[in-house]
Amino acid sequence: MKTIDELLHEGVEGKRVFVRADLNVPLDGTTITDDGRIRAVVPTIEALADAGARVVVASHLGRPKGAPDPAFSLAPAAARLGELLGAEVAFATDTVGDSATETVAGLGNGQVAVLENLRFNPGEASKDDAERGAFADRLAALADLYVGDGFGAVHRKHASVYDLPARLPHAAGHLIATEVGVLKKLTDDVQRPYVVALGGAKVSDKLGVIDHLLEKADRILIGGGMAYTFLKAQGHEVGISLLQEDQIPAVQEYLARAKERGVEFVLPVDVLVASEFPDLKTKAPANPTTVAADAIPADEEGLDIGPETRKLYASKLADAATVFWNGPMGVFEHPDYAEGTKAVAQALVDSPAFTVVGGGDSAAAVRTLGFDENAFGHISTGGGASLEYLEGKTLPGLAALED
Repeated sequence: MKTIDELLHEGVEGKRVFVRADLNVPLDGTTITDDGRIRAVVPTIEALADAGARVVVASHLGRPKGAPDPAFSLAPAAARLGELLGAEVAFATDTVGDSATETVAGLGNGQVAVLENLRFNPGEASKDDAERGAFADRLAALADLYVGDGFGAVHRKHASVYDLPARLPHAAGHLIATEVGVLKKLTDDVQRPYVVALGGAKVSDKLGVIDHLLEKADRILIGGGMAYTFLKAQGHEVGISLLQEDQIPAVQEYLARAKERGVEFVLPVDVLVASEFPDLKTKAPANPTTVAADAIPADEEGLDIGPETRKLYASKLADAATVFWNGPMGVFEHPDYAEGTKAVAQALVDSPAFTVVGGGDSAAAVRTLGFDENAFGHISTGGGASLEYLEGKTLPGLAALED
């Protein structure tokens, strides 16, 4: 895989460089609530601009249905990128139309432009190869070179991720090179003990990675909404907690395989419960109670791991040499249910291990809860991409950058 350093060595002055970034940031109206993904691509954009390239940045945001939707405009992300670069960033109000063509044509050496949301064009995410290819052809007309740096999108077979690199000389940006290097430390060159902490809502989202990690990890900690399917699989009642009944046979199989292979599976011993889901807008006090994990009342739901589980998980992380964490331990967006996620984050901060926060809600939680990002070995920008890499899948966006 060619890197941006090689591209810069060859020279990019005066050339139009298309940077596929991941500016898919959370928005409250037009206010960005977490700019981590924008900050992550700044080193690549700065390096190209400083070398005299005419930088064309493109990304998706959210899930618009192949047509313009003001709620998913990249305008706020373009404005924030300009603030971080300390330079004006031009913004095209379309992807391959007149505005994009004129905006790119107006760039001087070292200047940067952002195109409107790629998913406003149906060709970006089309399952039809010809439709995707036609859109990629139009994008290719805007550039001389391609740099892939949107790690959060490399697991998507989309036009700007998969088809466009085949049409232009291409290289991997700094972010993708870093992300891949980190993930190799979790797959090819693992320092042990290797401990994995998995949370989040649905166990179905994590089955593939659990299956693969049973061959790699020494210990797996389970929290979040997915924990209640595990507890149910062990024969415990879980009240009205989030439950995927159809996944119980798979979970039982994984628990049995873990036992056979000597992989330690650690489940909550106590949980915080309430009779209704908390109000995440007002953050009104929820007044949860703590119960044993095998004694959840029939009319209540588990919303966070309890204090004894926090201590247990901290102890299970303390001796690790490598830690991968993906998924919060509870409804961290509400202060009454944030302590479990906070405890796991703090355990990673306190650990001398190589620690990786696997993107998505985990990365958002780290920032929301006020942790110093530099206290972790690495915070990924791609939750889904990280998980699919750890599952051993071929990621289209990475395969497209290989020569």
